[in-house]
Amino acid sequence: MPSPIPVERFLPRELSPSIDLRPCSSPLEVSRCKPGSFLTTARSPRLTVPRLPPRLAWCSIDWDQVRVLEPLGSGGFGAVYRATYRGQTVALKKVKRCTKNRLASRQSFWAELNAACLRHPHVVRVLAASAGCPGEPGSPGTIIMEYAGSCTLHQRIYGRGPALGKDCCVRYGRHVADGLFFLHRGGVVHLDLKPANVLLAPGDLCKIGDFGCSQRLRDGEDGEDPCCTQLRHLGGTYTHRAPELLRGEPVTVKADIYSYAVTVWQMVTRELPYTGDRQCVLYAVVAYDLRPEIGQVFSGTEAGRALGDIVQSCWVPRPEDRPSAEEILQRLDAEDCSTSSVLPGRDCSMEPGLARSTRQPVATSYT
Repeated sequence: MPSPIPVERFLPRELSPSIDLRPCSSPLEVSRCKPGSFLTTARSPRLTVPRLPPRLAWCSIDWDQVRVLEPLGSGGFGAVYRATYRGQTVALKKVKRCTKNRLASRQSFWAELNAACLRHPHVVRVLAASAGCPGEPGSPGTIIMEYAGSCTLHQRIYGRGPALGKDCCVRYGRHVADGLFFLHRGGVVHLDLKPANVLLAPGDLCKIGDFGCSQRLRDGEDGEDPCCTQLRHLGGTYTHRAPELLRGEPVTVKADIYSYAVTVWQMVTRELPYTGDRQCVLYAVVAYDLRPEIGQVFSGTEAGRALGDIVQSCWVPRPEDRPSAEEILQRLDAEDCSTSSVLPGRDCSMEPGLARSTRQPVATSYT
């Protein structure tokens, strides 16, 4: 077991990762809603929904163009459906009205829109949004995203298929780091990075999704100075949450780097980070720098050793000592190009969507 904490009690299912996780916030179970359950009301001319503020008016949903096909799943703050929008297959996320914490559900919707203006091959694209849902008064909002498939990195890691090879871990790790570099350069901190929130899109591309816990740093901030960042309600997954956030300190982009380390560790080991008592784990992470065990699986190959070094540098206790996403990319670039087994017969400099070690990722936009 990777955690040295004595297992006296096991986590209830709702606090443990599940193979069924899809783009919603966890925990996720297969939705029992019937396909098209709010399709007819969506097209009713008598029903209106609140409008988005003017700065987001460009992405308002044209409900006449929505066709719901089937439910994909539901989670704590939302339900996701496969749908079509203006003839294109999309994922439609309806944010639930949370009776226990209405503020948290509204925050989740508006946090999702932190990615509304971002365009990157390793980030799930937001296509349209609405501050409500026709026929459902009180619903915090609806979001239409690109359909990147229904398979998550979590399912790929813990499914019945073969384990990820070290070369594949390097490639996937690079995709996620590329997406983080883009987000951080745009002032967005994800705050819930984990395999369940990384989709495997056609072409074997990783795309970061589910921005329901994200924050946008104030204009002009780079997130490196913890005295200049903002505080508000934090959600996320405790097994991947940086120790400074557990201590209640301000948010910086380095919190995502910690979560990235745990995510890469999962890809390599195919184990869960912790299985002990939740409060005991949280205390040990903060007070005793508990981390998942770096075992022999990281030392068998050159790529494994490189990943082990990256993981250990990314989850050090002090956020200022962790590398940036750009520095991770530089290290993975060197490994990606020097290991011939990663992409046999291919020039990694021509890999679509992969940024070189510069400050300008390719094929990206903030418009």
